[in-house]
Amino acid sequence: MNSAEAKRGQALKYQRILLKISGEMLAGSLKSGIDLEAVRYLADQAVEVHRLGVEIGIVVGGGNIFRGSRAEGETLDRVSADQMGMLATVINSLALQDVLEKRGCFTRVMTAIPMQSVAEPYIRRRAIRHIEKGRIVLFAAGTGNPYFTTDTAAALRAIEIKAEVILKGTKVDGVYNADPMLYPEARRAVQLTYMQVLEQELAVMDATAISLCKENCLPLIVFSLQEEGSLRRIVLGDQVGTLISCGEGRPEHG
Repeated sequence: MNSAEAKRGQALKYQRILLKISGEMLAGSLKSGIDLEAVRYLADQAVEVHRLGVEIGIVVGGGNIFRGSRAEGETLDRVSADQMGMLATVINSLALQDVLEKRGCFTRVMTAIPMQSVAEPYIRRRAIRHIEKGRIVLFAAGTGNPYFTTDTAAALRAIEIKAEVILKGTKVDGVYNADPMLYPEARRAVQLTYMQVLEQELAVMDATAISLCKENCLPLIVFSLQEEGSLRRIVLGDQVGTLISCGEGRPEHG
């Protein structure tokens, strides 16, 4: 398969994706902040897929800089803390945008909180138009409202731009029945339904995000972005990570 074939829609399983990246992924080897080596690595994975002809929207978390929920019960008001967390996602999006553009990609950062001197305000139709023109769109500032996570923002934006799938890139290669870092015998699921995720209270996304995906039958794949080439394999149709959908779940495997 070559690039021209992919751009005509051949061999691609997904034509339009929403990639969700946690803020911690941008911290890389650092405990907090932005590790430019990690940002370059993430950008390279996105660029590789974009050059196949895939349309991409990205939502980046802000946990590497500030996580609003961690401030609850401390001196900061929850609303103020969440707003700070939303601003952290803007910082991360600008960093990723800079690296993506240095690799020849046209991008737009669109924010749910208006800040015109920094980025475009989020307007659904404009976002779709950017994506149709081949630009990578980074959706920042969450939903623009406190008490909602960037997982919920990712689900909402994916539905709005009519993405075919949400790809949640993490440090773990799928959804396990226990923490694989603590329990070596933990088993990874190949496929799950949204009902199974909700009933088993699996820590995939928050319940609001999962409910949004379930109501709109939007598939979600949880996979490891640290595995080089994993994003490319997914868009080409390989089984990677854990697929969560409205269909039947499949047995777990080790």
